Amino acid sequence: MKQEFSTHWNSSKRPSKQRKYIAKAPLHIKRKLLSVNLSKELRKKYSRRNIPVVKGDTVKVMRGKFKNKIGKITNVFTKISKVTLEGIQVKKQDGSKANIKLRPSNLQITELNLNDKKRIKTNKEKSGSEQVQTSSSNNVGRKKETKTEEKK
Repeated sequence: MKQEFSTHWNSSKRPSKQRKYIAKAPLHIKRKLLSVNLSKELRKKYSRRNIPVVKGDTVKVMRGKFKNKIGKITNVFTKISKVTLEGIQVKKQDGSKANIKLRPSNLQITELNLNDKKRIKTNKEKSGSEQVQTSSSNNVGRKKETKTEEKK
């Protein structure tokens, strides 16, 4: 990985190269890396395992000091790949409170913010397009078989 960022880079076992890939990635790729896994009910409903997090989603903390706490997302920091939750704060030395920035990999979405219509649409299109592609490929194969049978 000598260039700034390469879209053709597959993977590496070296953690330093993995960190470098994420650090130098452009924002449209970092946005996808901000995906949070869905709860079991939402997985069945949207037939997806994870989805990029958005301000307003209700999430549950799965790891760390604030494990099992539930809160709404107040900020999403794409550049540093972190999010802040409502009500999850730490008390500072001077008595004031500061928000804690959490990694999205340690969260689980329990309730989606559905204000954006495109967010729902992309879920339905992705699950629907996979079904359409498989059925159309099956039909193409059948047509070829029937043509070869007619020639015989």
